[in-house]
Amino acid sequence: MVALIAGLLVLRFLPALPPVWLACLLALAGLLCLPSRAYPCGFFLIGFGWACASAQWALDDRLAPELDGRTLWLEGQVVGLPEVSDGVVRFQLQHAASRRAVLPTRMRLAWYDGPPVRGGETWRLAVRLKRPHGLVNPHSFDYEAWLLGQRIGATGTVKSGRRVEAAAGPPAWRDALRQRLLGSDALGRAGALAALVLGDGSGLSAADWRLLQDTGTIHLMVISGQHIALMAGLLYGLVAGLARWGCWPRGWPWLPAACSLAFAGALGYGMLAGFEVPVRRACVMVGLVLLWRWRFRQLGVWLPLLVALALVLLVEPLASLQAGFWLSFAAVGLLILIFGGRLGAWSWWHSLGRAQWGMAIGLLPVLLALGLPVSSSAPLANLIAVPWVGILVVPLALLGTLLLPVPWLGSALLWLAGGALELLFRLLTLIASGLPAWLPSTLSVWSWLLVALGALLLLLPAGVPMRSLGWFLLLPLLCSPQPRPPAGQAEVWVLDVGQGLAVLLRTREHALLYDAGPRFGEFDMGERVVLPSLRALDVRRLDLMLLSHADNDHAGGAQAIVQGLSVRQVWSGEAGALPASLGAEPCESGRNWQWDGVRFTLWRWARAGDSNQASCVLLVEAAGERLLLTGDIDSNAERALLASGMNLRADWLLAPHHGSRSSSSSAFVRAVAPSAVLISRGRHNAFGHPHPIVLARYGALPAKLHDTVEQGALRLRLGTFGEARGLRDERRFWRQK
Repeated sequence: MVALIAGLLVLRFLPALPPVWLACLLALAGLLCLPSRAYPCGFFLIGFGWACASAQWALDDRLAPELDGRTLWLEGQVVGLPEVSDGVVRFQLQHAASRRAVLPTRMRLAWYDGPPVRGGETWRLAVRLKRPHGLVNPHSFDYEAWLLGQRIGATGTVKSGRRVEAAAGPPAWRDALRQRLLGSDALGRAGALAALVLGDGSGLSAADWRLLQDTGTIHLMVISGQHIALMAGLLYGLVAGLARWGCWPRGWPWLPAACSLAFAGALGYGMLAGFEVPVRRACVMVGLVLLWRWRFRQLGVWLPLLVALALVLLVEPLASLQAGFWLSFAAVGLLILIFGGRLGAWSWWHSLGRAQWGMAIGLLPVLLALGLPVSSSAPLANLIAVPWVGILVVPLALLGTLLLPVPWLGSALLWLAGGALELLFRLLTLIASGLPAWLPSTLSVWSWLLVALGALLLLLPAGVPMRSLGWFLLLPLLCSPQPRPPAGQAEVWVLDVGQGLAVLLRTREHALLYDAGPRFGEFDMGERVVLPSLRALDVRRLDLMLLSHADNDHAGGAQAIVQGLSVRQVWSGEAGALPASLGAEPCESGRNWQWDGVRFTLWRWARAGDSNQASCVLLVEAAGERLLLTGDIDSNAERALLASGMNLRADWLLAPHHGSRSSSSSAFVRAVAPSAVLISRGRHNAFGHPHPIVLARYGALPAKLHDTVEQGALRLRLGTFGEARGLRDERRFWRQK
């Protein structure tokens, strides 16, 4: 089983997939090895071949390239529970059919200002379809991997549509139940109750998710293995308690009844939650544990975990692309390690405290490898929240949901559950205010191995020799593993923030952020992309945040940056149009300074007539190599910049206004004469950036183009006259050019 699991897990780390015929040939070779002494190698090849073939089939089910960006009429059924946020309805459509093309089996669609959409309904829609694509930044959420793990072959935006068939059956019942829960009087926590009962987290606000992340309690608000195990444990404990107190019929063996009832309860809870992949994984694990408890305890405690891991990966090899897969199995393994083989029994309070402390230490290497934040307050928060939610809130919520048909009784229980949740959220807010989540810098492989070894040593029983050495092995977390550029050079990152801009410039001892990315409602690129990227790159303080102007696509994420990092100064070409909380000062044209041998010069058009023209332009020079950052200046501002007498020759140019036709005039392009042009934009953006005429002007120089859509976040070292590198150039089999 270890060899089989290893073969299945290798898929996660492949830069490219072998052809399907080769994967099948490897699996066949593995079958031939089974009767020999090389049977472990055989099981490895079987797992590897099956995982690669399954992944290739999922890739083949993606939207055809010739349909990317096209609008088609299609018809399909809504699956799962649609999400509504900021007036946008997001839902998944399955088995969609179109007269003009063959479509992927499952698609994820967004409908701006759309009508109510219910699970199970059939719709005829006009959709602008897109191939799966995500932003690629240092240690950011990999949306493309998530889409492939869900076997979603296309995304799209709905232009119009009509309902063809009303919902019926279990999907309609689940959606109706969600509406009842969201409409209940739960002291403002109806969305959290829907998350606990149905696994629908769309009712939780961005602030709620941020609070749960800061306190390491996200697992409590989604139906995960913990909730399924809790339901099974409550039912198992009920039968065991009745048997212990002499209330169970003597003629009925209590253990088979307890295991059967517990598994039935886990399956029922899973079906209520929609039986998605994480829930199915949890049900498999719970079922195997109950089977082990009933008949196979002599086989040890690790065997059920290995069997569950193998079964989950055989059924869905792409599960390894999901962070939840690694966290859930790692958590179960840690609990076995912490409590297995101990001499004597611990009190329940000691057991709970030991479990939370062990989870905080043991999951640290997993969180670092996945690029997820580490919550310093998680042990304390979970020590309170786990029993509070598990023993009080979930039973009240489920019982209240079950009794909703009974006048006032079900509503009263939901009100009590909502009140308990509100009290918990207030307590978590107090904890998070003192100990927010922490994202360490990206570690090298050797540093990560030291941290993992240190965590393992600390989890061993007291008295094991060299156990205290584990604390010293955790020291790489406190060091700065990211190499700083030498004096006279600057490291430049053009982050992939979609239709917006965020550029990090770092010298040996200083850091400057030019623009902070956009914000769309509750989706803040400053919080979701820029801030995690800065932390991953070991930027803990900004000496200057320079916001070219006040447009949302350049300054929308600024507030999140100021709240998450120490920012000494904020300058902007439109300081007066920014929120007063930023404390922005005006960009002073002609101002220049030096950091560690790198020279910076500002320019702003004093007679600017609109926001774009008021953009603050930044010229950076390191060892004779020059970079010009232009914000959103248009051709009029470009003429003023040319007339200023400033030496505009630059090796690198950030295309003004994302490559808009109103910018990059011929005179300006000739004056700058860049060797390379950086373009920051969103894929399939509504403005058509960059314009073909602008691209032709740069191509005539000729200048090499670097596009965040094609290459992801761009990195270059100013002062070395080297090439720019895109993170998308680092091969992953699920990423597409």
